[in-house]
Amino acid sequence: WEYNTDLFDASTIERMSGHFVTMLEGILANPQERISQLPILTASEQQQLLVEWNDTQVDYAFDKCIHQLFEQQVERTPNAVAVVFENQQLTYHELNCRANQLAHYLQSLGVSADVLVGICVERSLEMVVGLLGTLKAGGAYVPLDPEYPQDRLSFMLRDAQVSVLLTQQHLVESLPQHRARVVHLDKDWLLISEFSQENPIADVQPSNIAYVIYTSGSTGQPKGVILSHSNLCNHTFWMQATFPLTKKDKVLQKTPFGFDASVWEFYAPLLAGGQLLIAEPGGHTDSAYLLRLIAQQQVTTIQLVPSLLQMLLEQGGIETCHSLKHVFCGGEVLPVTLLEGLLSKLDVNLHNLYGPTETCIDATFWNCQREIYPQLVPIGRPISNTQIYILDQNLQPVPVGVPGELHIGGAGLARGYLNRPELTQEKFIPNPFAGKGSERLYKTGDLARYLTDGNIE
Repeated sequence: WEYNTDLFDASTIERMSGHFVTMLEGILANPQERISQLPILTASEQQQLLVEWNDTQVDYAFDKCIHQLFEQQVERTPNAVAVVFENQQLTYHELNCRANQLAHYLQSLGVSADVLVGICVERSLEMVVGLLGTLKAGGAYVPLDPEYPQDRLSFMLRDAQVSVLLTQQHLVESLPQHRARVVHLDKDWLLISEFSQENPIADVQPSNIAYVIYTSGSTGQPKGVILSHSNLCNHTFWMQATFPLTKKDKVLQKTPFGFDASVWEFYAPLLAGGQLLIAEPGGHTDSAYLLRLIAQQQVTTIQLVPSLLQMLLEQGGIETCHSLKHVFCGGEVLPVTLLEGLLSKLDVNLHNLYGPTETCIDATFWNCQREIYPQLVPIGRPISNTQIYILDQNLQPVPVGVPGELHIGGAGLARGYLNRPELTQEKFIPNPFAGKGSERLYKTGDLARYLTDGNIE
């Protein structure tokens, strides 16, 4: 083999040489086979791509639902502050009691396992009570952002057929027509507060639905993605093992709750004894407010889409946020310049996360280091109990360095799309490598490639 050393290094040529020989052997063994079906990966590459780089198995206890894990934390730290919003706060015990009262009330309205409950509220203490109360009743919540356009809210309410809708009185006028039973978390609280403060008993299993989040609908109608308690538990356990939160941590909840990235912001602190700090309505777009809040409240953990991180850096003053320990980025490409800009101003751990709603928040992660890849920020490797396959259009694995479509399998895989069986079948396909993980793969439609060390670009 002759090659230009400006363009290729020796290991790339060795790989290509191996692929060529493997293909020639395949032709000799199966002369009738179509070229597209011939293998090009050597046995050791197959082992590396399919097995070694997907060796993510961790034995978590999947016997509890998210709200039950919260109840365990309430017993450990009943008097610690659980949630703070502006000048209001609730301890773990107070939050649990309120969520229990709502749960008993919702059960009296017929909410039980896999029953969808709409929640259209602004960021507030009521939002957190509403989410936890729905789960405790055994139901699954469907977030409806009051900022959404009318026709989008109208479509979501029609499509999800929610029987109960939690909201706040000042939002009722702006809601489109619907048939759900309306519960005002503010005006109706006198009635709700007559219900029991004890943990309710709900016949709900980890395989039941925890929430249904609608994708943006950028490619047509929004689609409701059905996610279970066990999907969310896997992500929660992975996150707590990888980035452990303690009683001293404060997590800022500022992602609009119609995005699945918001989900961990609620539960990560509440299952670890930390504090959930709720940003004011609209606060997620106000960079001066966010910087002030982080510094004043000593926030330790925050999640930012790269475009918002860019705004915070341009605003000036991020160096006053000394309390920050972890910054999580996702949802958009993270440019190298942004990584360098943040790390030059703040001694903080920056993490790049990737994952579609259909695979429960995050499927891969990369702990950013400046030196390793000067030109790009990779999305890293799969999280616990998750498999990544980069495949060509014939569902054959592609070699290191070659782009293919990213497919995801494992414990985070959604049940599918609400009321869209054909689309579910098209996007959630049988896993051709099923011996190594889940029975299904989600086709992301995203192009990716392996870097030589197993990280993904």
